[in-house]
Formats: sequence, C-alpha cells, structure tokens
Amino acid sequence: MVSRQITQDTFDAVVRENITEFEMDPEEALSEAVQQFESQGVDLSNIIKAPRKPGDDENDQTHEILQTLELLRKSVDSSAHGEMGDLLLHFSEQCKQGLANRFQSAQKSAYPVLLSAWNSTLGDRNLMLKALHAMTSLTDGQPDLFEPVGQQLLVKTLEENTNDADVTLIGIQLVRRVCLKHEQNRQDLVKAGILPLLTGALVKHGTDAELVRKACSALKIMTFDDDIRVPFSHAHDHAKKIVLENNGLKVIIDAAKGFMDNSTVLSELCSVLAHLSVRNEFCQEIVDLGGLNFMVALLADCIDHQDLVKEVLNTIRAVAGNDDVKDAIVNTGGTDLIVLAMNRHLSSPQICEQGCAALCMLALRKPDNCKVIMEGGGVLAALQAMKVHPKEVNVQKQACMLIRNLVSRMREFSQPILEMGAETLILEAQAAHRDCADAAKAALRDLGCKVELRELWTGQKGSLAQ
Repeated sequence: MVSRQITQDTFDAVVRENITEFEMDPEEALSEAVQQFESQGVDLSNIIKAPRKPGDDENDQTHEILQTLELLRKSVDSSAHGEMGDLLLHFSEQCKQGLANRFQSAQKSAYPVLLSAWNSTLGDRNLMLKALHAMTSLTDGQPDLFEPVGQQLLVKTLEENTNDADVTLIGIQLVRRVCLKHEQNRQDLVKAGILPLLTGALVKHGTDAELVRKACSALKIMTFDDDIRVPFSHAHDHAKKIVLENNGLKVIIDAAKGFMDNSTVLSELCSVLAHLSVRNEFCQEIVDLGGLNFMVALLADCIDHQDLVKEVLNTIRAVAGNDDVKDAIVNTGGTDLIVLAMNRHLSSPQICEQGCAALCMLALRKPDNCKVIMEGGGVLAALQAMKVHPKEVNVQKQACMLIRNLVSRMREFSQPILEMGAETLILEAQAAHRDCADAAKAALRDLGCKVELRELWTGQKGSLAQ
C-alpha cells in the first residue's frame, strides 16, 4: 500500500490549530499532530516535525531552515559575501538534522540559491568551500536535484583546484552524493570528464588518507547498478573507462602501498579493485601489477581486522573469475589464508559468505584446486559456517555452491564430504531458504544424494484446473 502524503503547510496548520483552538503548548500540539496523521497512514518522513519559529513580522512564522534559506537568498541576490559565509554554514548544519529539513528547503528552491552562491564564490576559496559543503548537505538523499549546470560547475571547480586538497575532498564528496543511486548523474559526469579527476586526485593527493578513501569510494560508485528507475546501467562501461583510459588499476594499487597501517583506507582500495575486475584481462592485470601478492600479504598480516578481511576476500573472489588467476591464488597459498580467515572470524556471516564464495570460484573448473581446498580444510570450514549461521541465506547458498563445485569434477570427494555431515546441513538449508533451493539441489545431486526434481511444465497443452 502506498503511504499518503501531505504538505508541510497542512501539517503546520494542524499544529497551529491545536495551539489556538485546543490551547495546547507547542510541544504537545506537535505530538498530537504527529499521532493524528500517523494513525491515518500518512508518511511524515519529509515533514519537519518542529514548531515554527517567529519571523520578522509577528504574523509571519516559518521553520528555521526556511528562514535561513530566505536570508541566504537575499545575500546571494545582493552579493553580500560578508554575511553569506555564516548563512551557508548555518544552512549546512540545519540540513544535517534530517531529510525533512533538506526536502522542505528543496521545495522552496534551495538548489538554485546554492548554485548561484557557489557560482558567485569561485574566486573566494573560503566562501566556495562553504557553498560546496552546503550543496553536499542539501543533495544528501536528493540526487535528483543535481542537473547539467551543477554538473559542469562541479567539474570546472575540480579542474581549477586540483592542487587544493580541501576543495578536491569536498568536491569528491559531492560526486559521491549525487551519483549514488542515480544513473543519469553518473553518465553525465563521466561524459563531462569526472573520471580522470578522480584518478588524478589519487595520484596528486596520495598521502591524504581521507581523500584517497573518498576518491576510491566515488570511483566505486561509478561502477554501481543501483538505480531501479533505469532498465540498464553503464556500470561495465564506466569500469572499462577507469581501467583502460585512466590507468585505474595501477593508480589504486600504487595508492594502497602508502597505507599499510590504515585498514579503513585499505578496505576501500580493495573494494574498488573488486568492482573493477569485470574482464579477464583486468583480473590478470591486477596480478601483473603485484595486486595479488599485495592482497595475500595483506590477508596474512591483517587477519584480525574483520572489515579489511571481508574486502580482501571479496576482491580475491572477484579476480578469481579468471582461470589463470585461480591458479595464481592457489599457488601463493591463498586457499590456506581464506580458510584461516573463516575459522578466525567464524562469528561473522559476511566473512563466512565471502570465504565460501572465494573458495567456490577457485574450485570452479579446477580439479587440482579442489584437491588443495579439500586438503586445506575448506569443506570443514564451510560446513562449520553453515552450522553457525543457519539463518544467513547467503552463507548457506555459497557453501552449497562450493560443495557442488568441489564434487562436480571430483566424484571421489563425495563420500568424505557426506561423512562430514554435509547432506543434513544442505537439506536444512533447502528447507529454510527458498533462495537456496537450486544451489542445495545441485549440491545434493552431485553428491549422489536422492533429490526430488519437480517437473513444472512439459510443454504440452492441458487444463490448468487441478
């Protein structure tokens, strides 16, 4: 059911009525209005739930952020830069108080006001930073506000301030805000030339941990397919542009070497590598650039850093899409480290999932790798993960797929795996998780267990009546 919507003015009118007609104090009137509308199934997520503030005129009351916006509009129109800076900061802080503040200010044309403020402050670094902060705050959760003029201004600002770490950082934060879950903004900014600015920032400011982390995050977002409003995305094309036209893999791997003691930055760097591993040759290039040796060493040295381990396992899983890279991972001792990571962090469903998925990829079409995984305790680790996380469908599914890959070309492994108790765990996963049914049936079938296969349709005409 679609929730009902009301305007801010409607909500405020009810609050005022509660105060004037029923003599409630402001807080009580507000609480009563919220309860009234929520009981009617009204969605109040975009409504500012606070009493109005008095304006210059005794009869003129509005919400604080809208008062600030009006003052900002006047300062922009009159080019009053002296007061504009404080108003921009004040507006940014009020936007951070919640989506309702941002939404209502956008309804009152905050975006064009901020765009004009930004454009008018290009020659004043401090004011420009405040304008960028305000625009970043406003567009949080509202990427639709951003349009071609803003896109061109953003690219221009980054191009003209490549040596300024502060401007570059806030500019990249704005890129992230307006591109997350917004395919059109991604495509438009890529066409406008944002990718070389992002990879260039990694090179130019490679010692700035926060900037490197945010630049990697922005690059990763450019490869997302997360906008449900479009039938398809350019995620793959953007990944190719980052690698082929902007030397992205080398830039990222080189940047990682400067942050061996910063697990947060390393996690982001590994994550973007995983998202760029979209072609066989890219996976091989990561190996050739020393990326695989780097990740294996990272896994060994940082085994206790849970978030970093998860991202390294995800990256190993991604680059193992290349059959030659599968062998390289196994030859460098990657399987033993994956099993070690799973056993060390058995309580983490994410690490168990990524560990099973990585082993699953290494086993695919590779009988020799299957032997290494079996001998290294990979199956035991996967089955233990299934026992510990019975409600985690992704753990159950990846473990089933791993078992299936291990026995599909190595039938002699079926009996040892069954003796470990695999059949019972797979049947439990099949019964508990609908999304796990196909993987569970495939694993049971290849293990030689009895599988009930239902014929859904024979292709023959017949009555649908039962």
